[in-house]
Parts: sequence; structure tokens; C-alpha cells
Amino acid sequence: MKSPVVSWLMCLGVLCGSAAAAAAPALAAEPVKTLRYIIPAAETGFDPAVARDLYSGHVLQAVFETLYTYDYLARPATLAPLAAAALPQVSADGKTYTIELKRGILFTPDPAFKGRRRELTVADFVYSWKRLFDPKLASPHAWLFEGKVVGLDKLIADARKTGRLDYDAKVDGFEVVDPYTLRIHLTQTDFNLGMILAHEPTSALAREVVAAYGDARGDVSSNPVGTGHYKLGQWVRGNRIVLERNTDHLPETWDFKGNGTPDDLRIIAQMKGKQIPQIGRVEISVMVEDQSRWLSFQSGGTDLFWLDGPLAPKALLDGKLRPELAAKGVQLSRLMDPEVTYYYWNMKDPVLGGMSNEKIALRRAIAIAHNIDEEIAIVWNGQAERVDYPIPPGVVGHDPAYKSLLQYDPALANRMLDRFGYKKGKDGWRTLPDGKPLVIRYVSRNEASGVLQAEVWRKTYTSLGIRMENDRMIFSDLLKAEQLCKVQSRNYQWMADYPDGDNFMQLYYGPNIHQNNAGCFADAEFDRMYARTQKMQAGAERDALYHKMARRIEVTGASRMGYARYRNMLAQPNVLGYKKHPIMKQEWQYIDLK
Repeated sequence: MKSPVVSWLMCLGVLCGSAAAAAAPALAAEPVKTLRYIIPAAETGFDPAVARDLYSGHVLQAVFETLYTYDYLARPATLAPLAAAALPQVSADGKTYTIELKRGILFTPDPAFKGRRRELTVADFVYSWKRLFDPKLASPHAWLFEGKVVGLDKLIADARKTGRLDYDAKVDGFEVVDPYTLRIHLTQTDFNLGMILAHEPTSALAREVVAAYGDARGDVSSNPVGTGHYKLGQWVRGNRIVLERNTDHLPETWDFKGNGTPDDLRIIAQMKGKQIPQIGRVEISVMVEDQSRWLSFQSGGTDLFWLDGPLAPKALLDGKLRPELAAKGVQLSRLMDPEVTYYYWNMKDPVLGGMSNEKIALRRAIAIAHNIDEEIAIVWNGQAERVDYPIPPGVVGHDPAYKSLLQYDPALANRMLDRFGYKKGKDGWRTLPDGKPLVIRYVSRNEASGVLQAEVWRKTYTSLGIRMENDRMIFSDLLKAEQLCKVQSRNYQWMADYPDGDNFMQLYYGPNIHQNNAGCFADAEFDRMYARTQKMQAGAERDALYHKMARRIEVTGASRMGYARYRNMLAQPNVLGYKKHPIMKQEWQYIDLK
């Protein structure tokens, strides 16, 4: 005899018999595989044109699609098609890119489409790239295309004059050949455009979605609708994000080749031939405190975990997984991130900014008074390596032999300040050359590592006889203030958007102020050199110019290079196929759970 519950389930529908046939497979379906993940700081929002933080980028990569991505296993990072059907055809002079789009890519269903199944076309990419120049939106990513595309600068100039972007205006450099073919005409040679088209801000949005959900600026951070492997299911700001599999995504099969390493061979054995993605649901928790994240992983409440430096001793010994964790089947994927943590002093600030000799001396004195090795030891438990060059290891253009002019020498730093009129009073604290008090406001994030960084910097400033005040800010608020040139000084981390030195040198380019130029550094000599590098392929000639640019940063005291951190990713024994990618922010679509 059937139970009442089973009978009720079988008889749902118009006819009991036909309903029973339909219900049986549903009852037998496997449960949704759910990956539990943690981010250590709150997201800022999910509009690709606006968000610029690493944590929001995790979700953007999952929900939206760019034309290109990176091969999951290939090292060094290798460009691969995503929404595009193949890698771009590039003219010999590097000024014309022809791109074919995959057919049949659909946006996830949304009321904005009024019941239509909305297919992605190349016009959606062109629209999305124009959004980066909408004055109302004030995107921090305009640098990706500005000055590079034929006819685009006129559209930008008109928008700045009127305060309104004409989205329907023709841009000759964005030639829509047909709904699936785009030809991009550049103003100058650029062999890096493919990598730029793999960066999240170049993702495709639908115009209907912006019209339906855009706020007064046109920002759709609260309503991300894309074509990616996942869609937004739930969102409690600053607390919890749930992603659900996009069942309308074009079918894909896991078939990566790897580099023949034992680790790659293991992953291939676990994953080859499986449908992408295997993970049906991703639950992301925001946990600011280090200890809370660690306890969650220890208790099995988290499947994949970013082990920051402060927690490293709990899981690592000499850069390897502790034996007791390895015995439990815990997995470690470790690499040095393609990033630089550097220190900047706001060049627009009345105390620290400017190019007069005494201002340059002040910045350079602070730079050489700071003990970077001590910061690595105290803040990151040794999970970082000093970097003298603006371009970090693992990125094209890095020079491991480069030696910075700004080396640790607190005695010399004090003599420099004495010489340029920063006198010490009877109380031991220095004043400005005009006799006014000298006080530096160092800004840090409000979690534990930010507190430690502030204390290390307080020691530096105290050694110089300079008063330091510490402002602690929520990460999202800090980014906003920085974009407005309102942060006087801080540690700034920049992780590669794409693995080329251009992505790091653009951090000091004057026109990128209010975008990625956090120190608000504007120097005509540097800008001229940077403009020249834009026309060069990677190689000895460009590297020689990068050396001169690095020296210019040091001579002006604009910033001091610090270090690159190790990325230690821990995975529970039930995670299959995981390997941290150096450029992709997350790899959820390429892994599985037992």
C-alpha cells in the first residue's frame, strides 16, 4: 500500500497516471551540489562597469561573460574563448581585431525581456563598452578603451560636454558586421586587447536590463542579469550571496590538457568528460574576522577557503600543508599571486602631494624608513615576498634583477627630513617647513590585518618623529574615497586583471586618476613614456622603457613597491578538480564535489 505522501505526490497534475510518470524522475533526481565559499570583505555590487573589487569580481565572473577567458590548467595563463567562438583574428599591424561570437547564447530569463528568450549578440558588447563612458555612471574602467578605438574619443568628448552619452551614435571603431561578427579598429597597435576583452568590466549586459533596473546613474548592481554559468539567487548585502546554476547555458564538456604535471594529471582524471558546471549552487558567506573563517573551514562548514597570511601558521609549515591536515585529505593549492602591494602618498594632498623638493624628500624619506620585511613577518606571517619592481612575478615584463633606489635606511630618512626643513620640536615631533604640525593620516581596512598594518606603519612614522593617525574604513567605503583622491596614504593591493606589465604601469598614468591611479599621480614625463609603451609589443624595447618609468616613480617618491603575497587555497577532501588560477578570480564552474 502506498503511503499518503507518495500517493499525493503521484497524483499531482491533471491526470493521476500521467503525473505519476512525470513525478518519478523528479523524485529520483540527485540533490543539487552546493559549494560553500567565504570572502573576507563585503562585496560592493554586481554591475561590471562599476564594481572594481576582487570580491565582487568573483560573482561578476560567474554571472556575466566576457568574449574571452583563460584556459583553466595552462600555465602561464593562456587566453581562451568564452562567449567568442574562437580567439580573435588580429591584423599584422595589431590595429584590427575580428571576433566571431558563439551562436545561441541566451541571457538568463528576466521580466526585463517581457517573456522573450533574449539571445546575446555583438551589439550587446558594444553597448556595454559604451557604458564605461557614460558620465552619469562614472565607471572606473574607462581606461580599458579610452584613446584606443577609432571614433570613440569623439563620443566621449560629446558626452562630457552634454553630461549625456548617446548610446545610438555610431563609433567607427566598433564595426558590427552582423549579429555574430564584430570588427574592432584601433587607433594604434595593441596586441593586448584580447586580454582586456577577458576582463570583467568588458562583460556583456542587455540594454533592456539597464532600462528596467538602472538607478539614477544607470547602475544595475542590484540586478545582475547575464549569460554566465550562474545566476544570482539570493543576496543579503555584506553577508550572504547565493548563486544558482544557469540551466540555459550552452552545453560544455570539461576537456583541459594541462602541462603534464602530476597535479594536472590528477585533476584531469577527476574531471575529464564531465559537463560544465558540476556545481549547481554556490553559497558565499562574508566573514571579516580571520578566526571565524578558519573555524568555519575546520568544522566542515566551508568547502573552499582562502587562507590569508595571518592564519598561515594554523595550516602551513614551511609553505606546505601541515601533516595532520594532509592526513585528513585537506588539499592545498598555493601560488604567488600576480600582484603588488605598494604604498602611495596622495599626490593631490596638501601635506604629501606636489613636486617641490621638500615634498619629494618627505615622501622618499617615509618610503625608506619603512621596514617591508618586518611588515611581511608581522602582518602576513611570512606569506609574501618583497617586490622592488612595479610589475610582479608571473606577469610579462617582470624583472627579477631590478633593484629599487628606495631601500630601507631610517638613518638616511631622518637626515633627509632634517635637511629639507622638517624640524623636530622639543616634544620630539617634526613640523612642516612652515612650522605647522606634521600629521599623516594612514588609512587601513577595518579587519585584523588592517590593524596590524597600521601598527607597523605607526612604528615607521614614530621613527621619523612624525605623528600618525589611523583611519579604519570598510573596504567598499575606502575604495570610493580613494577614487575621489580623498585617501592620504595606505597600502594598496593590485592584482593582475591580465598578465601583462601594462596592467600595472597604468596604475600611475595621469588620465587614470579617479579610476585605478589610487595615488593620483600625474607626471608629464611618466605619461609620455607610458603612451609610447602602448604602441609596443612585449620585449626588450618596452622593458627598457618600463625601467625608466619605474625609476621615475621612485625619483618622485610617488610610491614604494612592497611585496607580492602567496595565495594559499585550502579545499576539503570532497572537492574535485581544484587548482587556483593566477588570473581568474574563481574557478567554480570547473570543479566538482564528491
